[in-house]
Amino acid sequence: MSNTTKTIVLASAVATAIAGMATTAHAADEKCYGVSLAGENDCAAGPGTSCAGTSSVDYQGNAWTLVPEGTCASIELPDMADGSARMGSLEALERDIPA
Repeated sequence: MSNTTKTIVLASAVATAIAGMATTAHAADEKCYGVSLAGENDCAAGPGTSCAGTSSVDYQGNAWTLVPEGTCASIELPDMADGSARMGSLEALERDIPA
């Protein structure tokens, strides 16, 4: 096999691997509501906010952040003021919404 052919085969293999990783990484994220700190959400933070970085309270229930798929409900968060557990959700929550 010539050096040119080897180079083309190697370049194709690398391009295929990179494309596969990009597709996998994109497909492996999901929106997780109620886990971001104030001003660190990704987008769609509900009424009173416009998009990324506009949540105004920590763990705002209607603000989401992209997290690795399957990890949303297991992210460790501090308990709420009343002592009940605070968890992330795949759907918007009605807790920790600014007044």
